[in-house]
Amino acid sequence: MFLSLKQENQTKGKLQKQICQVVLDHFEKQYTRELGHTWSSVRDVLTSPWCWQHAVLLNRFSQCPGLESSLGVQGYRPAFQGALPYLPAAFKCYIRRTPGRFPAQKHQAGQLKEYYLLNAASLLPVLALEVKDGEDVLDLCAAPGGKSVAILQCAYPGNLHCNEYDDLRSRWLEQTIESFIPDPLINLVMVSKLDGRQIGDLKPELYDKVLVDAPCSNDRSWLFSADTQQAALRLIQRKELSSLQFQLLRSAIKALRPGGSLVYSTCTLSKAENSDVINLILNSCRNVMPVDISEMAKGVSQEFSFLSGTQQHELLVLPEKGRAWGPMYVAKLKKM
Repeated sequence: MFLSLKQENQTKGKLQKQICQVVLDHFEKQYTRELGHTWSSVRDVLTSPWCWQHAVLLNRFSQCPGLESSLGVQGYRPAFQGALPYLPAAFKCYIRRTPGRFPAQKHQAGQLKEYYLLNAASLLPVLALEVKDGEDVLDLCAAPGGKSVAILQCAYPGNLHCNEYDDLRSRWLEQTIESFIPDPLINLVMVSKLDGRQIGDLKPELYDKVLVDAPCSNDRSWLFSADTQQAALRLIQRKELSSLQFQLLRSAIKALRPGGSLVYSTCTLSKAENSDVINLILNSCRNVMPVDISEMAKGVSQEFSFLSGTQQHELLVLPEKGRAWGPMYVAKLKKM
């Protein structure tokens, strides 16, 4: 269980990637404009992978004696200790202030993993969704599967529909579910490879809760693009992402039952892909209304830093040294 000094140095060595200057220059212009003086400190964390905080989400279906005490010895503590509107007792996540990475577990057919390593901020969309036992849930863009796994740590849905359009990522999703969910429960999980933009028409008003963790310009990975030409192309195509995100949200709203809730999330700082998309939906869809998530944000303010000035139905986690990292944008809507 213990991460030796040799392992730590090997891990650190792997993170000495080259920053893609084309992407950094683009971000400098955009995020200086959108984030102002906070961009410089955010940039310092984004460009230093060794600062990133990896959380450990325990798998309630694979109890491991001694795991929690081992985490404690290595400086990890339970996350989400504040007063939260929704925090199921079975949901256990550990974080620590000092950077580092707990050893990953390899996929082994027929054997459940004991924990999932992730960006703790990526759990906020799941907590905002507030899934209850017996509800029908759609994870519209589910790969690699971390949020689907987290949903099942919270509740036993009536059905959990995990969709991923991309073929390779869909196989990754299936492997993740196989690694974390025991056989009897897998019967509750359906994996599909549908175009998310069409699911609303194919399955209208079928779900109580929908998570749209949309394809986005992933700021962290883009900064370390090895291929400069591919990075430049991504930046050109970036302008088209907000249109795709809007279409996915429209589809998700159609798939929701009246009274159902939807959470939209991305792992980018980009205003065009975050609040602009949500504002467009609120202005064009008369049957949805924003849902206040400020109490959740207040409850996790010890773990995360948030951009100030956002609306009550949204939050944006800003990467900050010594805090659980982002970026992660979360917004919640309800269908009337």
